[in-house]
Amino acid sequence: MEILIYSHKTTNRLLYITKVICKSILGLEPIITQSKETFLNYAGLKICYSYKDLNEGIFIQATHLLFETGISEQNITTNKTKDIPYFFETNKNIAIPFDLFAASFFMITRYEEYLPHRRDQYNRFEATESIAFQNGFLNIPVVNKWAILLKETLAAQYPEYALPTSTYRFISTIDIDNAYAYKEKGITRTTGALFRDVLKFRLDSVKQRILVLFGIEKDPFDTFNFLLNIHKKYKLRPTYFFLLADYGTNDKNVSVRSRKFQSLIKSIADYANVGIHPSFASATNAQKIHKEINRLSYFVKREIEKSRQHFLMLHFPGTYKQLIENNIKEDYTMGFSSEPGFRAGICTPYPFYDLDNECETPLTIFPFALMESTLMYYKKYSAEEAKKVIADLIQEVKNVNGTFISLWHNDSLCEQGIWKNWQSVFEYLLEKATTQ
Repeated sequence: MEILIYSHKTTNRLLYITKVICKSILGLEPIITQSKETFLNYAGLKICYSYKDLNEGIFIQATHLLFETGISEQNITTNKTKDIPYFFETNKNIAIPFDLFAASFFMITRYEEYLPHRRDQYNRFEATESIAFQNGFLNIPVVNKWAILLKETLAAQYPEYALPTSTYRFISTIDIDNAYAYKEKGITRTTGALFRDVLKFRLDSVKQRILVLFGIEKDPFDTFNFLLNIHKKYKLRPTYFFLLADYGTNDKNVSVRSRKFQSLIKSIADYANVGIHPSFASATNAQKIHKEINRLSYFVKREIEKSRQHFLMLHFPGTYKQLIENNIKEDYTMGFSSEPGFRAGICTPYPFYDLDNECETPLTIFPFALMESTLMYYKKYSAEEAKKVIADLIQEVKNVNGTFISLWHNDSLCEQGIWKNWQSVFEYLLEKATTQ
């Protein structure tokens, strides 16, 4: 179903955001025209997106953002309509009282992350710096809500049209930072770790390491059968991201030379989607990501098209440009380490727009809403508190028929130490996410 959009000027920004809102979220095919005559004579669904109303169709009063190029400070003041937060207000007296397209563009391009901002200890954009966090709507997929507001406005104006309905989806993703706690670490790392444990009187760790190395106990991070069986139970095909880095301060994965690790990767690739988990070091060394992608491709005998940054090391636009140069088609990094919610305000996969070059790219961003490490290390939630957050976020996504994406790690399913009882949290998530 087509929708005609009049604008006094056509820009790459406008073409891009109307495609995301109208096509990706609402299932409508947008057509842009600069002809007033064509617009006024058109008999179907239509939107006037300009500074002045043509008194036909739905009017969204435009601000300047989509007709500019480059990056500049934006004046952000939030308000609410129908209990939905918004900014870029234009006219309180019309059905859509703000520049819906510009606000959506600002959110999903991560415009604010191109502007000067405070960074955390790993040189990442802080969740607390985002306008979503500062204005209390990080836990709401506002862009999807705005799209639905547009759909409802269209439905009221054009009751004779049966508008398309989107479908809720769930994607379970697993990051493999460290496949094993004790096994396959080599003599040097194993000896060093044993020595440190002895010096710090971590005798339980010493005992467990020895029992695992002698095959008496199972390695606690080896939760792969559990993951296989539980995803089968809920009829899910998960996506696994493997860290295949050279050893470093923040990259301590099992050696890529380990035959057992290689065999694990190959076996998982038989029943799940696999992607690369670019190392922390690759964030500042473009050659490393190429090397790591080639390693995974060699192991699984297929092209690698999916990626998620280790430590969620995401810098705009450099990280995504690097992925595009390495033929990555889908990235799953869009989310915050320190807060659950919707970093880009959206729960629908969408194409990356490069603000440096003012163009849409072939890379699709798959935003995740929740990482278990956030709930444990940053929020300090108990298992029961975590379940409440999980349920609320899943419901937010279901309410807009979006795509809920979770991020879990194999080691957090070990049922030991701080992760005791968190297998039940993971199953709770899968159950909630797969029931309509």
